[in-house]
Amino acid sequence: MERGNSKHGPRVDEQMSREVEGTVHGTAGSRAEEWRDPEPAGEDQPSATTAPTESTRSGVPQGMTPAEVEQRSRLGRYISLSALPGDRDALRRNAEQNEAPEAVLGELDRLPADTEFQTVSEVWAALGHANETQRW
Repeated sequence: MERGNSKHGPRVDEQMSREVEGTVHGTAGSRAEEWRDPEPAGEDQPSATTAPTESTRSGVPQGMTPAEVEQRSRLGRYISLSALPGDRDALRRNAEQNEAPEAVLGELDRLPADTEFQTVSEVWAALGHANETQRW
């Protein structure tokens, strides 16, 4: 197996530095070859006027905020599917087995003792939080 020299001569080094100059210095035209530059939007295509805000992001169900979705998800991380359906005590035991933090265990302690919950969403609603609304 022949191993060649991987160093370049001064001429090749200078050419390579010119090719990446736009990227290094942040000027327009960061491609070495002009044909690699992305084409601009067509005349019949609308241009972007505003950037989307946090509230218009996809993945958040209607009727809930991103923070509420995250809080419900955090609660659901510590309740195994095998614990459902279950009452307050069964859900708390399962959350303890899954090493839930004290804040989550405290939330589960607030649940009514005589109710059996089928889903994490039912647990969330019993804690006084809103679930997503249905779309018609």
